[in-house]
Amino acid sequence: MSIKINPFNTLQKLSSNHYYYSLPKLEEHISVSIRRLPISIRIMLESMLRHCDGHLVKEEDVLRVVNWNSRMTPEGEIPFIVSRVILQDFTGVPLLVDLAAMRDAVAKLGLDAKIIEPEVPVDLVVDHSVQVDRAGTNDAFLFNLKIEFERNRERYSFLKWGQKAYKTFQVIPPGIGIVHQVNLEHIAEVVVHKKMEGIHWLYPDTLVGTDSHTTMINGLGVVGWGVGGIEAEAAMLGQPIFIQMPEVIGVHLSGGLKDGVTATDLTLYITELLRNEKVVGKFVEFFGEGAASLTVADRATIGNMAPEYGATMGFFAVDDQTLEYLRMTGRDEQHVQLVKEYLTSQQIFGIPRKGDIDFTKILELDLTQIQPCVSGPKRPQDRIDLSNVKAKFDQLLKIPIANGGYGKAEEKPHIKVHSGGVFFLDHRHEWGGTSVFGRMTKEQPWSEFEMLANRPLTPPVVNPGYANHIDEEIILTHGSIVIAAITSCTNTSNPNVMLAAGLLAKKAVEKGLKVNPMIKTSLAPGSRIVTDYLAKSNLQQYLDQLGFQLVAYGCTTCIGNSGPLDEKIEKAIKHFDLITVSVLSGNRNFEARIHGSVKANFLMSPPLVVAYALAGRIDIDLANEPIGYDQNGQPVYLKDLWPSENEIKKTIRQAIEPDMFKLRYSSISQDNPVWDKIITKEGSQYNWESESTYIRQPPYFENFSLELPNLKKLQDMRPLALFGDSVTTDHISPAGSFKPDSPAGKYLMSLGISEKEFNSYGSRRGNHEVMMRGTFANVRLRNRMVDDREGGLTTLMPDGMELPIFDACQAYADREVPLIIFAGKDYGMGSSRDWAAKGTALLGVRVVVARSFERIHRSNLIGMGILPLEFLPEQSWESLGIIGEELFSIKGFEEALKPNQELILEIKSEDKIQLVNLRARLETTIEVEYYRHGGILPYVLRYILNQR
Repeated sequence: MSIKINPFNTLQKLSSNHYYYSLPKLEEHISVSIRRLPISIRIMLESMLRHCDGHLVKEEDVLRVVNWNSRMTPEGEIPFIVSRVILQDFTGVPLLVDLAAMRDAVAKLGLDAKIIEPEVPVDLVVDHSVQVDRAGTNDAFLFNLKIEFERNRERYSFLKWGQKAYKTFQVIPPGIGIVHQVNLEHIAEVVVHKKMEGIHWLYPDTLVGTDSHTTMINGLGVVGWGVGGIEAEAAMLGQPIFIQMPEVIGVHLSGGLKDGVTATDLTLYITELLRNEKVVGKFVEFFGEGAASLTVADRATIGNMAPEYGATMGFFAVDDQTLEYLRMTGRDEQHVQLVKEYLTSQQIFGIPRKGDIDFTKILELDLTQIQPCVSGPKRPQDRIDLSNVKAKFDQLLKIPIANGGYGKAEEKPHIKVHSGGVFFLDHRHEWGGTSVFGRMTKEQPWSEFEMLANRPLTPPVVNPGYANHIDEEIILTHGSIVIAAITSCTNTSNPNVMLAAGLLAKKAVEKGLKVNPMIKTSLAPGSRIVTDYLAKSNLQQYLDQLGFQLVAYGCTTCIGNSGPLDEKIEKAIKHFDLITVSVLSGNRNFEARIHGSVKANFLMSPPLVVAYALAGRIDIDLANEPIGYDQNGQPVYLKDLWPSENEIKKTIRQAIEPDMFKLRYSSISQDNPVWDKIITKEGSQYNWESESTYIRQPPYFENFSLELPNLKKLQDMRPLALFGDSVTTDHISPAGSFKPDSPAGKYLMSLGISEKEFNSYGSRRGNHEVMMRGTFANVRLRNRMVDDREGGLTTLMPDGMELPIFDACQAYADREVPLIIFAGKDYGMGSSRDWAAKGTALLGVRVVVARSFERIHRSNLIGMGILPLEFLPEQSWESLGIIGEELFSIKGFEEALKPNQELILEIKSEDKIQLVNLRARLETTIEVEYYRHGGILPYVLRYILNQR
């Protein structure tokens, strides 16, 4: 930014002597009203105005957004440059690997490697690697944390190197909080104040993150959403995120929530409503008096679930509630005032009222109509009123599996599970006779964890396990709850529902109620602040007595890191095919996601998690049936335990103080001495270890030069695969576990890694050797070159030999033969997985031809230097008679590439040559540039080097 650059004559100065680019001045200059644009669109417009350099962002891009029209379907893509990037550790490790490789490439050219530095601040929060190995004990948090450090020491050492090596790269260590909650409470500024060349600048805080629930920050009035790793890399290096001009759905909230109705209930209702409205790929903005009445914590709960209702964002504008949240979380008062002054000057302060904004469509929602509810048992959008849960579950039990039910007989089995046995006595036996605590205590004394636990610690001799207290037989049947988890960023960020859970637990304990011992109970809050206010309100002790002891600060049960169930319980479930249940305060409940043995999973508020854990079963009418019986044998109903709104508000006032946030976030490094003791490498370049199986130097820059690659190499390509419609990124990208006979398994075993040490593809994302071997290895993949059979196979040509896809690619690489893939409609649909494109590129694929592409995967392919080509209407590889024995070349590169240019596919078989027109799916000039340079990373590297 420079005061010499003044697009549309919009540069202004606040009374506080800060410069900014003014949206009202833009409106004056172009004589077009922008004040009726949705707030989210205006914030993106400001970014484009600020970056309008004629290269990355052009004046016509700005004007295209100015002319956004609610009455027309928006067209074209817009370049959006964010002010920062946020990462979680699973996706952050491979991004840091790429940055390290870029530095190596610069050093090979004889230049200073440190010129490679993220152009915007990057925060990585380590929160995805912890698992609930232990629950229901006072030492559960420390045990799980120790196991986490032992499993991930190499990855964490690499992250610590990155924090030291890059000025703009910050790591929040494990045991601090969930990425989205740390973002909300600490990292987000709402308005950025930056000093450059002696000038103070102001602009909106915007971001993208490598977790789909980055949208939680929308509740704070910050524009941001989740992206794949390749898009995040581009954003880190100062490149735009290109998105289709969005439709914006306005949700008008009126009225207020009734007493006893939580933000979770509202969020689940909104999820159902917007899924039915089909808002996939659209922006959603909430407005009206009802929206203004919601706290920021409630708004963040709604924003978090945007991926579940399908929207790109679920946005709330900044208002006085936002300012109060900033104060409550310890933000500086001077900054809070600056936020209000800047946003007011931009005319984007305050929740809009009805009639203020033009939206693509407006939906009405009266908050007084919201009822307590849950969602499940298989999808977040399947909402069930609390009064109907029992009847719905009983109905689903009998519905055939093909129709979404469980196909069970009328009569429920009742399976007795007895206590006793090795499992319940000592977990050391379960670990093959080795004391886990004994092994780790030598490396990490308990004293190092005392600050994390807020109390002195004594190492236990025995790990009792969560079910050790079973001293009589228990009964399992359909509907039995076996996991009850207060987990996930969605709800453990919200003090209203967290303190409600504590108050409900207090009343339950006082009445003598207990949780059924078969249930694995756990508490994984969004941040350490939750522990502070639960302790100050004296409510944690009651949660502890019910088994909801702290297990972690991180993503646990909600992402499938629920850990093992009791061995006897799990065997009973599997042997009798029981439809057991998990109840959790998370955001996703897809079948087998929470635990492989648990088939029914219900999302709900934290206090309802506690209530159902007390009941022990899902098939209960909580309105009319007692949860249990008190010391006098009297029935206890949910209404007897549920705290009033006044009780919750009083507790919040007494328990939460700004100093809590200031103290916690001012001492992040001191709060985790174990992280500090991890030994890491020094230097601006990473010292790669040849024996590492987690972190490897990628080959992206092996033959890098300042010269552009030769596009004429797309000659005589062999087909790797002929795919049908709807091949997803799950089919392409390696995910989950893998077996010893897979290419990845064989590779690790050749290095002396046993099968039990394989871990998952996700944990090895920093090792391209593992990931490329897992690309196209999905057992459900169908390649027509091998008779449409399932599995990651192809036919090596011209040999005619059937091989695993990775092995065939190795053979083609030895022969220096480039590869091409053919596919049908919606190629690359599903999650934005960067390895779906990275793995494809590393296998030697240079072109993908499909009938249509999913937007993000098409973008990712270009980002890795792969050319996406699209058949013209009514064409397909089947209609062209392609069988996989041909040679393919791309013609039409004689002149400079242009967006959406038609190219010619030459199909050469034994008896003929066929020429077919295809459309290059390079949509913009910058995408053409990315492709010409071989991908985003080499483009940015050449750009940086050419600026010297």
